[in-house]
Amino acid sequence: NKTYKDFQLKDVNLTIPKGYIMGFVGQNGAGKTSTINLIKHICKCDSGSIKIDGISYADDPVRYKESIAYVGDECYFTKGLKVKNVKQTLKEFYPTFDSEKFDSLIEKYNLPINKNIINFSRGMKVKLMFATVFSRDAKLLILDEATNGLDPVVREELMGELQKYIENGERSILFSTHVLSDLEEIADYITFIDNGRIILQKPKDEMLEEYMIIKGDYGNLTEQQKKYLIGVENKNYGFEALIESNNVQNFDGQFVFEKPNVSQIMLHTIKEGRM
Repeated sequence: NKTYKDFQLKDVNLTIPKGYIMGFVGQNGAGKTSTINLIKHICKCDSGSIKIDGISYADDPVRYKESIAYVGDECYFTKGLKVKNVKQTLKEFYPTFDSEKFDSLIEKYNLPINKNIINFSRGMKVKLMFATVFSRDAKLLILDEATNGLDPVVREELMGELQKYIENGERSILFSTHVLSDLEEIADYITFIDNGRIILQKPKDEMLEEYMIIKGDYGNLTEQQKKYLIGVENKNYGFEALIESNNVQNFDGQFVFEKPNVSQIMLHTIKEGRM
């Protein structure tokens, strides 16, 4: 729990098992970054606790901080730095930093070591940030809109790297993004947050099986059928809504049913919460 002047995180509760990726989604201002800042201990909770690999910040501040790796949507390297400077700094700062792995990633990503980072393209900067976290033995990798603005080739490459990152079964990823197609591809769990509260949290595959999209003429619905609808949206061709899969049997052939994607589930769920 955390209360700000005009916003409150209330009963935010999530658990990411080792070796899995959790997609963390919601609209701007829903509480994603505030939650991430609490995990990173940039801010302190008013109540509740946060543990990574069983360790809280109060237990061991250094071990807690070292267990976190982070990539945001902006490059956080100081102006004038070059790749070789970044390597030297991280080598001195993090005991688990692997210089050889870093060098191999820099070569793989084709990044120039003697060029000022400020002159790197967006894609080059993102690759460098990922190279720094992939070269450490952190327990939790936090991604906060890290793949924004990347071309499809770079994005696809990084999605593969993220899946490799958790292969040893000892690391986890909290992936906050508006690019929900990324989560369709690699997330194991999906957590929706809206207005500072968790409104839905499930394994991704289970969630996709539990819901269906229904479309049709709203005037053909009975009052009982309307009760099954989640987040009704009126469109030019009629209405669209989300329903639980086990309620499909309560509708006849004049309605169309489709498998939803993560984006549709999120949008209709949020809409339902605000109706």
